[in-house]
Amino acid sequence: MYNLDVYKRRMNRIREFLSKSELSALVVFDSLNTIYVSGFFLDVEPWERPVATVIPIDGEPSMILNELSFNHYRYGLEKGAHWIKDVVFYDEHPRLTGRRYYTKDFPFLVCRMLEDKGVVKGSIGFDVDNSAVKSFIKMHLPRVEVYDASWILREMRLVKDEYELDLMRKAAELADYGLEKMRETIEVGLSNVEIGHKVAYEIAKEAAKRYPSDVSIEVSAGFTGTGPEGAMPHGWRMPNGRRIQKGDTLLAVVGVRLNCYWAEDERTFIVGKPSEKHVKFFEVATKAQECGISMCVAGRRVSDIDAAALKVIEDAGFGDYVFHRTGHGIGLGGHEYWHDMAFNHRIMKPNMVTTVEPMICVYGFGGFRHSDTVVIGEDKPIVLTKFPKSLEALTIPA
Repeated sequence: MYNLDVYKRRMNRIREFLSKSELSALVVFDSLNTIYVSGFFLDVEPWERPVATVIPIDGEPSMILNELSFNHYRYGLEKGAHWIKDVVFYDEHPRLTGRRYYTKDFPFLVCRMLEDKGVVKGSIGFDVDNSAVKSFIKMHLPRVEVYDASWILREMRLVKDEYELDLMRKAAELADYGLEKMRETIEVGLSNVEIGHKVAYEIAKEAAKRYPSDVSIEVSAGFTGTGPEGAMPHGWRMPNGRRIQKGDTLLAVVGVRLNCYWAEDERTFIVGKPSEKHVKFFEVATKAQECGISMCVAGRRVSDIDAAALKVIEDAGFGDYVFHRTGHGIGLGGHEYWHDMAFNHRIMKPNMVTTVEPMICVYGFGGFRHSDTVVIGEDKPIVLTKFPKSLEALTIPA
């Protein structure tokens, strides 16, 4: 699943943005942005071991990595997983011989790399605010001005290319598989935590079978809440040992990440014959989500998704039970731009991807929410996660 042409196309687009913005270079520090521009899957946390990718408007890009990544980087290059060949490593422990720069020298290395690329004056962009590097540039490259250029990669990542969509489709297929295993595994008396781990194990086995090499696989499964605890959108000290009881609503969540691209899949299961109260809340939550999904079409506004879902809930008289946003962007990040669906009025374009997950939270009773990973389509939504949402399909015999 490696495609180096993807990264070269991205580099060309970055340079188009730099030219339009009159910037001489873009410096990338964020971990997900690093993956996006280079294909290099970071094995370190940048807050602890900083990394940088310097992309000049002309010439080859370069990277600064911690020594911990030395072999990691070499293996990836041999496999064709990433493509930037000009790399400088810094050390995090003293060497008796062959000494190099150390972690504290990271800001200096960024300056030196900019100089090597001929960027000694004019304007450059950072993808995140890095005050230490900014201060160093101000002292050592006084003719260089630094600007916030986070919007460049945000806008690029917002519209997915076919490589990204293919990974998300495959992740969604595995997430649906996981919800089927969840349905098979749920049983009165089993605990929240053991069901989640059993299901995650089954997803991991299936993922390894489908993608036996050179694909990073992350899976998660469980519940944001079971029974009355499901009224909390993100659960109570989850996962925990609470045992499933007859009459519970279960907010089941499966997440799958392939080569760092996420698919999110959530359904509300009901254990035993649903009561009238169960049915009422379940049906409204399901209809609200369907109406939200129907807005996932090019030309609509992001906020239309929230408005359509919320209208269903408010018309049913359940507006006071809403404490959770209707959705968020998804891709390299499980939660990424947009985070502000209800207040974001930008016009959607094809191949943007979002979750749609309106929720009804009923204190003392439970929560009701389905979540799907949805691609904004030209004429109609493209729903990647396809697990059934009918009350019959989501009722567990007890």
